[in-house]
Amino acid sequence: MISKVRSAAVIGIDAWTVEIEADVSASSGVPGRDGMVSIVGLPDAAVKESRDRIYPAFASSGFVPPRGSAVVNLAPADLRKEGAAFDLGIALGLLAASGNLDPGRLAGFAALGELALDGSLRPVRGALPLADRLASEKGLAGLLVPGPNAREAALAAGDRLPVYPVKSLRDAVRIVSGELSPAPFRASLSEYIADHRGREPDFDEVKGQPLARRALEIAAAGGHNVLMIGSPGTGKSMLAMRLPGILPPMTLAETLETSRIHSVLGLLSSGEPIVNARPFRAPHHTISDAGLIGGGHDPHPGEISLAHNGVLFLDELPEFKRSVLEVLRQPLENGFITISRATGSCTFPARFILCAAMNPCPCGMGDPELGCTCKIDEKRRYQKRISGPLLDRIDLQVDVRQLSQEELLRAPDGESSASIRRRVAIARRIQERRYAGSGFYCNAQLDSRGLRQFCAVSPAGESMLRSAIARFQLSPRAFDRILKVARTIADLAGKQNIAEDHLFEALTYRRSSLLSFCEKGR
Repeated sequence: MISKVRSAAVIGIDAWTVEIEADVSASSGVPGRDGMVSIVGLPDAAVKESRDRIYPAFASSGFVPPRGSAVVNLAPADLRKEGAAFDLGIALGLLAASGNLDPGRLAGFAALGELALDGSLRPVRGALPLADRLASEKGLAGLLVPGPNAREAALAAGDRLPVYPVKSLRDAVRIVSGELSPAPFRASLSEYIADHRGREPDFDEVKGQPLARRALEIAAAGGHNVLMIGSPGTGKSMLAMRLPGILPPMTLAETLETSRIHSVLGLLSSGEPIVNARPFRAPHHTISDAGLIGGGHDPHPGEISLAHNGVLFLDELPEFKRSVLEVLRQPLENGFITISRATGSCTFPARFILCAAMNPCPCGMGDPELGCTCKIDEKRRYQKRISGPLLDRIDLQVDVRQLSQEELLRAPDGESSASIRRRVAIARRIQERRYAGSGFYCNAQLDSRGLRQFCAVSPAGESMLRSAIARFQLSPRAFDRILKVARTIADLAGKQNIAEDHLFEALTYRRSSLLSFCEKGR
């Protein structure tokens, strides 16, 4: 007898429906173990090991294991299956194929879950995209998931597919057979989308640093990348941690897209089944390129995808391996990363604000008055650890100076994050209206066509730009990014056109160009 039950597999961050077919050949042999169960359909080691988990689970749950040989097919056969999420579906399929469960009733269900040897269910990764995929299938009466995955699955399935949390294999069998008729688990996004602003670090705790504050406000308003350069202890990390708090609240689409990535990596909990605050990721400088962009034999998302719709903070930027930093160039330009392997390729979203920090020189002081003993050649070699093409992709480059004694002794007197966030939100709404239907969502996303259409410059401003190009030898990419920053500064000022003062301020943030010019003048 052949039974069928549906499940799903995660490839990258997307899910695909998998049909589990089970066939048990009648015989007087021993229970189907020790090679008598064959699992086909490109299973990985974890899927193949499910047969060694399932039979002890049968015995612990009071079910007679199927006798004879059994074949389990995971269709489509050309799609690689990995992980233990198929355990529950395979177990139910074998019970139905051996006559212990009605195959007709089972065909109306989908199942996800890892089986323990005692028959209990353990949670699985990727419940959100898996449930979203299965909810789009026709003819399903319900989705069986482990209890800890219930909220995550119910948020993804919504009203399209009833979700039933189960604690054990026995509970799953009782639900499929109709012996147990629990109410479906319900969850609403409104229950979990809460305002976390009160828990985030606030800018009113920062002393001084008006230039760095302004640069971060511009970065938040236009989605620009920013590099802070200063000696140790000047507050670069403190400032970076406050950047997510001035970004606009996440939209529903951003929430679901970000949560999907975290779900695939098993980073969601039953208490917080979605990501409802802007991500802030700060990997250590010893990270590998695979850890940063994602990878592996079957590619998984990396830190840049975990920072999607949020902030990626790279402290001590020159200490990262050159090869690691260079892989950032594609996602900084395109907002996604494509990883190719022999088994196929995966594309992960990676649209984030890069906030980086570095010391001005190897010793960190940067100024002889502060005790710096580094020679100019040593400083130049240190700064050249960051390539020109990568620096060109960082729109704002700002100095974070040492605080004076008076600034250190007095209480913080800066603006709060809430006050800055209001200006950022107004600027983002201006951009939203301006770019409606164009495919852009913020100034940092503009391409050459968008720059020509939305960043017109006055004749006086054009003259200033010509002078800056000649004096600082700006690359075409740097020139484009100056225009984007000037567009954001104008939006923050509530101005429709880019004026000279907006361009002048944008030029002051091209520190790498100015540094290059100053060094040539030595």
